[in-house]
Amino acid sequence: MQPLQKFLPKYSIALAVIFIATVFFLMTRGNRVDIEAERVTNAELVQAIYATGFVEAESVANLSAESSGTVSSVSAQEGQHVISGQKILQFSSPQPQLALREAKSAWVEQQAQTRDNRLRCIRKKNLFSEGAISRQELDEAEKNSIQGEELLQQKALQLKMREDDLKKLTVSAPISGILTLQNVKEGDYVTVNTLVARVVDTSSYMVTVEVDELDMPRLRNGQKATVAFDAYPDKRLSAVVSRIVPQTDRVTKTSKIYLNLEHPAVDIQAGMTATANIIYNIRSNALLVRKSSVLEENHQSYVWKIENGRLKKEPILIGASDLTFVEVLKGLKKGDKIALAPAKDLHEGMEVNIIPSGKS
Repeated sequence: MQPLQKFLPKYSIALAVIFIATVFFLMTRGNRVDIEAERVTNAELVQAIYATGFVEAESVANLSAESSGTVSSVSAQEGQHVISGQKILQFSSPQPQLALREAKSAWVEQQAQTRDNRLRCIRKKNLFSEGAISRQELDEAEKNSIQGEELLQQKALQLKMREDDLKKLTVSAPISGILTLQNVKEGDYVTVNTLVARVVDTSSYMVTVEVDELDMPRLRNGQKATVAFDAYPDKRLSAVVSRIVPQTDRVTKTSKIYLNLEHPAVDIQAGMTATANIIYNIRSNALLVRKSSVLEENHQSYVWKIENGRLKKEPILIGASDLTFVEVLKGLKKGDKIALAPAKDLHEGMEVNIIPSGKS
C-alpha cells in the first residue's frame, strides 16, 4: 500500500505538467496566424469612369437613289476602296433624258427669240431717233426685249435643273473610303430614296460610349481616356473626350460620350465593341493601401497593422479610390506593414507569421 501512495503523487505531478503544457501549446497555437502582408506606399492614384461602346468612323456617306430607274452598270463592289467623285452605280431612265432634250430645245429657241428682240429693239431706237416711229412703238420693242431676256434666264434655269436630274442617275462617292454597302446588281429596278451604297472613311475613327448618369457630373471635354477593344484585348489606345451629349436616355439612364483617338488606329473597324476608362482625377504621391486590406466596423474603417510581429487594429480615414487601391488620409504612414486580406476572426495581439502572397 505504501508503494502505491508514494507513486500517486508523482503520477499526479506528471499529469499536471502534461495538462499545463497542452493548454500552453493550444493557447500559443491558437494565437498565431499566417497572414499575407505588404507595406503602405506612396503612389499615383488614377480615378476613372468605366464605359462601354462601339467604334464609329468619323466620316460616313449613306447614298440613296435620287431618281427611280434600272441599274445599267455597277462600277464598284462592297469592300473596294473608292475615291471622291468615283462612279459607283449608273441608272437608266428615259424620262430625265427626254426632259433634258425638251429643256435644251426650249432654251435654244428662246435664245434665238431673245437675240431677235434685242436686234429689233436696236432698230426701233434708230428709227425713233430719226422720227420714223412713235414713242409707243419704241416702248413696245424695249418691253419685248426685256421680257425675252427674263424668259431666257428661266429657260436656262430649267435646262440646269434637267441636267441635274440626269446627273441623279449616277451614284458617285462623295468621299474617299471603303464601300461597306452596295447591294444592287445590273438590271435591278430601284425606286427613289432607296439606300444603295455606303462609303466609310477608314482613315479616322472615334469611339462612342454610354456613361451612367451618376458619373456625368465628373466628365468634361478634353479629359484623357484609355480605350480597349474586345477583338484586340492586349491593345490600348489613348483617346480624349471630344463631345458630351447633354441628353440622358430614360430607359438605360446613360448619356452618349464621343472619344477621339489621339493617334491613327490600324486593324480596327467600325462597329467593333470597345471599353473605355475616362480619367477624371489624378492624385499624385497618395498614401495607398489595397481595398482588400480595409475593413469596416460601426462605420469606421480600419486595417490590421503588424507591429513587433503582432496584430494591431488601426482605425484609418480613407479618401479617393480606384478599382484596386484606396487613399489613406489619416492613421497610417509610409512603410507601415498591414495585413493584405485579413480574415474576419482576427483579434488584437495575435502573433503573425508573414507568408508570401498567394500562399495562405
